[in-house]
Amino acid sequence: MTDEAQSKVFNQWLDSHKALLFKVVRAYAFTADDRDDLFQEVSIQVWRSIPKFRNESAVTTWIYRIALNTSLKWKAKEQKVLTENKLDHHRVVVAHDEPDGRIEWLYRQIGQLNGIDRSLCLLLLDGFSYKEMGEMLGITEGHVAVKVHRVKKYLSEQSKAIEHEF
Repeated sequence: MTDEAQSKVFNQWLDSHKALLFKVVRAYAFTADDRDDLFQEVSIQVWRSIPKFRNESAVTTWIYRIALNTSLKWKAKEQKVLTENKLDHHRVVVAHDEPDGRIEWLYRQIGQLNGIDRSLCLLLLDGFSYKEMGEMLGITEGHVAVKVHRVKKYLSEQSKAIEHEF
């Protein structure tokens, strides 16, 4: 594949799937600088993956897997650095505009879930079917249904606990 062809595909994919990438990044990075760094890393990995894409899955599935795997690796690396430096880590979300508090709360809650549950939430918010989610995450459709039910129940319970804030 020529650089020109790869560049064309990359720009098309980025234009079409930027919102998906931002959702994944936002679920793993909580400051503006971290989100910028992670988005750049995801973009680099998407670029590198283009020659390997064989049309065996949907582009959306391919890109989501790249974003998810890159985010998981980035998060693990960040945790390792924090542990090695023995830093007390507090997540701070810097508000540039006045964001909807409910959305900020939802992303904080999603960010506290384990990797698979976090991924399921993002995929669910993007409207993927249980079958598609299972294919992306390598679990059965039934397992997806059970996990989604548990996550919805958890989020519902959490929202009742802080209902007065909104």
